[in-house]
Amino acid sequence: MAEGGDAATVAHEAGNAVQETPKAEPEKAAAPAEPAPPAEPAEPTVRTIVLTGHGGYDKLSVQQKPQPKAGKGEVLVRVKAAGLNFSELMVRQGLHDRMTKPPVVLGMEAAGVIEELGEDVSGLEVGQNVICLAQTGMWREIVAVPATNVFIMPEEMSYEEGAAIPLSYLTAYFMLFDFGNLRPGKSLLVHIAAGGVGWAATQLAKTVDNVTIFGTASASKHDAIKENGVDHPIDYRTRDYAEEIKNISPKGVDVVLDPLGGADTSKGLQLLRPMGKIVTYGSANMVKGENRNLMKMAKTLWQSTSVSPVSLVKTNKAIAGFQLAHLTGEIELVRSAFQDILNMYKDGKIKPRIDSVWAFEQVAEAMQQMNERRNIGKVILSPEKEPTKPAEGDAAPTSPLKKKKPSLFRRLSKRASRSKDEGEKKDEVKNAKKESPIKKLRARLSGGDPNIEDTDKQTEEKVDEAVKEEKKDEAPAEEPEKIEVAVENPAETDDAKAAAADVVPDDKPVENEEKADGDASQEAN
Repeated sequence: MAEGGDAATVAHEAGNAVQETPKAEPEKAAAPAEPAPPAEPAEPTVRTIVLTGHGGYDKLSVQQKPQPKAGKGEVLVRVKAAGLNFSELMVRQGLHDRMTKPPVVLGMEAAGVIEELGEDVSGLEVGQNVICLAQTGMWREIVAVPATNVFIMPEEMSYEEGAAIPLSYLTAYFMLFDFGNLRPGKSLLVHIAAGGVGWAATQLAKTVDNVTIFGTASASKHDAIKENGVDHPIDYRTRDYAEEIKNISPKGVDVVLDPLGGADTSKGLQLLRPMGKIVTYGSANMVKGENRNLMKMAKTLWQSTSVSPVSLVKTNKAIAGFQLAHLTGEIELVRSAFQDILNMYKDGKIKPRIDSVWAFEQVAEAMQQMNERRNIGKVILSPEKEPTKPAEGDAAPTSPLKKKKPSLFRRLSKRASRSKDEGEKKDEVKNAKKESPIKKLRARLSGGDPNIEDTDKQTEEKVDEAVKEEKKDEAPAEEPEKIEVAVENPAETDDAKAAAADVVPDDKPVENEEKADGDASQEAN
């Protein structure tokens, strides 16, 4: 009973506990999540050649940079080809007077297609093929250029030709026609006649009647520059161009275009006829090798001529200097000259020569092509060209770090090691000479023991076997040397028999082992 009552009590209490437990409130419906803000589109980038510092080829790299935008008065152009000029080589080495502190994007000329017009731009349309000119920044896939520096390309012109024209032909145009006042019957000296400016100057000069052109270039380029219009090509590497010109034209020339500087400027001034003009537009003599050469710079500056106005008055000569980059405020002058150049192209009077086209990733190889004076015509960079493997035998440009000489300690250690090796080799040769060929052969025939004496007959048989083995090893075209055994008299003493067992080459008996050793030593020497 008690047990039953206890059970009822427990059940009653449990029921009360269940009733007292609060009922769980129904879950509220989750509030709808707020839509996430739309992700901002990634800023578009373009492949860009960046000069990261002054130095060698390793200072150039292709990087992704934000795509420029067309500002007011600007147009956005997709670049198809960009020009490479000698001035960019000087900027890379830290020699140019209009340098921007790295990192910087180089490139002063390009050709491509208009993709967008900025505000207040008229006379141009999206989709037009154009030529662009700028102070810097053209080595990108897409560039923003002031509309005043954009020129519509002739339909028959390629992008590579469009990129090859601006700097070279404008530079040559201003030097010849503005400074040089080139007229019919005059004579002209063009240095680096196979380069971009030299090629342009030759063609532009030929638009004037009866102009005689002297051009310097390596002998391998003479056929090309003659075909372009040079009357007297001169190999500056093997000839003194000043003497060559004086032999042909004793009075000299009327105009000299000088991109070299230093001593060549003085020579050019001496070559001028009365009323002649020399126009200097560079200092290529400063550039030697991949990196800046301070000794070459100092030498070029030291050799540069210093001329007083009085001396010019006495000789009736003129000196001028030109650089297109310094005509930034004369855009109307530049546009007028460039329009004349484009008209000459349409009339077939001029046509740029393209030396080579390189991918952006091969800008170092392109610069090396120009730096080593291997180009004939213009070197072009293309963002759309795939990099190509270097031709067999062509060495890729190397970092200046790889060209540094080892330290003095390393050089001395290497020299000591080499001397030790040479000394060990001499000792080996000396020791080898001590063992005469006769001893070696006797050891071979006697199974390795040179003191064992065989009978004459046994010796002859073993020699014959040795000769057969030698014949198998030798090339079939060579006749094996005949080996005979000198046998005096079977009845001689044991010492005579031992001497008779020695092998003597060339059928000449050897008096003793010492003489044979001497002969073998002479052959080794």
